[in-house]
Amino acid sequence: MGSKWRKAKAALGLNLCLSVPRRSVEEEDEDPSPAIDVSMSDAALLGPPVGWSGGLGTAAAAGSSGESARRRLSKSSTLPSQKTCSICLKTMKAGEGHAIFTAECSHSFHFHCIASNVKHGNRLCPVCRAKWKEIPLQSPKKSDGSGKARTAHAAGWPQNNAMMTVIRRLPPHSSPRHRHLMPQIQGTDPALFDDDEPLILPQHAVMNTSKSDDPSCNSKKTIIRTYPEVSSVPRAKSYEDFSVLVQLKGAVTNAPPTPSINHGQSPSMSQTSRTPVDLVTVLDISGSMAGTKLALLKRAMGFVIQNLSSNDRLSVVAFSSTARRLFPLGRMTESGRQQVLQAVNSLVANGGTNIAEGLRKGAKVMEDRKQKNPVTSIILLSDGQDTYTVNGSGGNQAEPNYQLLLPSSIQPNEGSEFRIPVHTFGFGADHDASSMHSISETSGGTFSFIETEAAIQDAFAQCIGGLLSVVVQQLQVGIECIHPALGLRSIKAGSYPSRVMADSRVGFIDVGDLYADEERDFLVSVNIPKELSGNLTRLLKVRCIFKDPFKKEMVTLEGDEVTIARSEKGEEGVVSLEVDRQRNRLHAAEAMSQARAAAEHGDLAGAVSILENCRKMLSGTVSVKNQDRLCIALDAELKEMQDRMSSRQLYESSGRAFILSGLSSHSWQRATARGDSTDSSSIIQAYQTPSMVEMLTRSQASLSRSPTAQRLVQPKWSFPSPKPR
Repeated sequence: MGSKWRKAKAALGLNLCLSVPRRSVEEEDEDPSPAIDVSMSDAALLGPPVGWSGGLGTAAAAGSSGESARRRLSKSSTLPSQKTCSICLKTMKAGEGHAIFTAECSHSFHFHCIASNVKHGNRLCPVCRAKWKEIPLQSPKKSDGSGKARTAHAAGWPQNNAMMTVIRRLPPHSSPRHRHLMPQIQGTDPALFDDDEPLILPQHAVMNTSKSDDPSCNSKKTIIRTYPEVSSVPRAKSYEDFSVLVQLKGAVTNAPPTPSINHGQSPSMSQTSRTPVDLVTVLDISGSMAGTKLALLKRAMGFVIQNLSSNDRLSVVAFSSTARRLFPLGRMTESGRQQVLQAVNSLVANGGTNIAEGLRKGAKVMEDRKQKNPVTSIILLSDGQDTYTVNGSGGNQAEPNYQLLLPSSIQPNEGSEFRIPVHTFGFGADHDASSMHSISETSGGTFSFIETEAAIQDAFAQCIGGLLSVVVQQLQVGIECIHPALGLRSIKAGSYPSRVMADSRVGFIDVGDLYADEERDFLVSVNIPKELSGNLTRLLKVRCIFKDPFKKEMVTLEGDEVTIARSEKGEEGVVSLEVDRQRNRLHAAEAMSQARAAAEHGDLAGAVSILENCRKMLSGTVSVKNQDRLCIALDAELKEMQDRMSSRQLYESSGRAFILSGLSSHSWQRATARGDSTDSSSIIQAYQTPSMVEMLTRSQASLSRSPTAQRLVQPKWSFPSPKPR
């Protein structure tokens, strides 16, 4: 053994690559590092578990014997036999041109992958979390005199050996009691984040433009339908509050790119006709995220990364007590995905929770970029409460000012088109649901409540399933009265900005982006005069103006006139199920808001009573009697909210977040994660689009293929599961 180590030391002095001898069983038995279950691996959750091919590999098997080898083999017996680098998710085979590093804990990685991982500050094995005494370093390259760089090899050693490494002995660790003082986000960010990777220009060159010559192609991206609340009204009767439903629907286009999965390889993204995305993920890595939470976050980020195409760009910001941009806004090419996976894998949980600083960095990435993809969004995940800006301000205000968390560029300004939607995800029972809901509501995003650790990847999948299917942008709806005696009374648009002009003849709704096959329903209230002479009254004219994200041009779409028949008899016509359904949705959303206000003032019994009265009202409506799916889901959701208000403790831990996530979903008419809403068997699946469902199916399939993930994502409900309804 001594002669082998002398050769190793001599080779290290020459910057050579060499095969490191294994330690003896006696030396390993003296290692004080505690054994850590491989199921708690962070890196293994980014993709398929690291494979163990029959034995322990070329170098690893050479010196393993006796009890030491049996201990390692017992760990590997539950893992697949395929050898996979858990950092880049690619297979490791001899002769492929990549050196393979085998650590002292016997886990193997591509040398360039693990060297980059160590460079980011991670000194633990990404698989078993063992502390390494020796770490891989990238070997300096020498010139052979011809101007080409080459790697020196030990004299007489085979140059095609797949198990090679360059190592450095680590200094002794500091006392464990001081570890929590070590800053986890180190280094400084540049003054400007203008280093975004250039786009592929022109973008329409990579899109499917087979219908670009069709003049009706743009109009097919949005469909306008209108429904009066009844089919006819008597001539001699006037109405002061007559409802007309305006329904918009994004046309179905190609689904998000489907990865072509090869065993052990990164998915190759198929180019489809969809709008490319600029996405910034702002991730909480405070101390409370340590353990399984951070591991599952890494896996969820791995899923997002692998489902973006080379036209999409991603940046990663991590925050705890401070914030840092881990990865600049770069295209998700094969190399881009590998680099960002390595950056995410290096994350370590520690410190406080500074949401405002994380959002500031995320918004700055968007502000400073030189080029812009058509779709822009920020994803924010946190499991705690901001302890620096809102709760750490030292003020004595009765209500926290959550607007302090949002950078000015995210807050909508009058006349400003620069608005970045922030989709927020509250993780676990201790996050500040009110602040997360406020951030999303102000910026135009949605708030999802991730109650169980198992749901984090599905929640992300549902969100990006929508972001990757945008077919319409900057959508504005104009409503104009036709009959001279008509006037607009109100426009019920939820969280979408709406306004009625002073003359009450014209109104507008600012909708923004529309996903493929996504619907928006708005109830417009008008007054209808008597009609003594005609059989028909012309009510409204609806017009849409939007931006085609593919052609980058504005499009105007005219809808059909809204008319209503006038009968001589005193009877009204058939009630519209579409209008009745949307009235029920608005009534339910209003009841949720009132119940939440009562609960915040300590009146849980009053809150439950408000929800119960709403359920009784819904049960007598036409749409419920006709078994309308949305109304059945509304009743189930209201019942679940009642269950979560049975005690103050339950309301604080899950009730508030569940209600706010429901309010976010219904006010924006967009799917959010809450409870079991991302499960295929759940009734609470309102507003899910085919693209979201397809991405959820993909996520759940990837989890079912990973035994390691299945062991880690066992549901842990904070209250007993509700009984079947």
